Amino acid sequence: MRKLNLGSGEYPKPGFVNVDLYSISKPDVEHDLSRFPYPFADSEFDHVESDHCFEHLPNPFAVMREVHRIAKPGATVIVRVPHFSRGFTHAEHKAGFDVTFPYYFRKDFVGGYQGAEFDTDAVRLRWFAQPYFKKTVLSPPVFWMARGFGAFVSFFANLSPFVCSRFWCFWVGGFEEVEFRMRVKK
Repeated sequence: MRKLNLGSGEYPKPGFVNVDLYSISKPDVEHDLSRFPYPFADSEFDHVESDHCFEHLPNPFAVMREVHRIAKPGATVIVRVPHFSRGFTHAEHKAGFDVTFPYYFRKDFVGGYQGAEFDTDAVRLRWFAQPYFKKTVLSPPVFWMARGFGAFVSFFANLSPFVCSRFWCFWVGGFEEVEFRMRVKK
């Protein structure tokens, strides 16, 4: 199985082809993800992941079209990005994301189909995301309390991510992450 990690940064994934433009961790492939085409063949990957990268790019829809090109039919695609309710807390974020992002990859979406078709398997909200990073900046007691509270809030949010995203996400201070699990449709 050939796996790709777009925007690996300082967290390369073992068993993946890790791609980033600049990183102290030396990615397997150095490439600017806002420049197309990516240096991969059509239908090359069985699995593609991207963790907190798309929000830094000027055109996430173009990135998804390129993922569609380089992924095999039926390949799994997992994209994790900040939810719009907390997405602009970083000065370099260029886009906010909502639970409706996958709609743009359905041919029947008259509101803006983007020319690349994906089936959506799941949409998940996370109140406490990126624990691998949080362990480096929070004290152990704060980390574990926040992680526990986050699990509680996330459980109820994911009973209906759409309702949560539209109505009560601000009551809990917003969500750090929305995850999209999709499959390539060709």
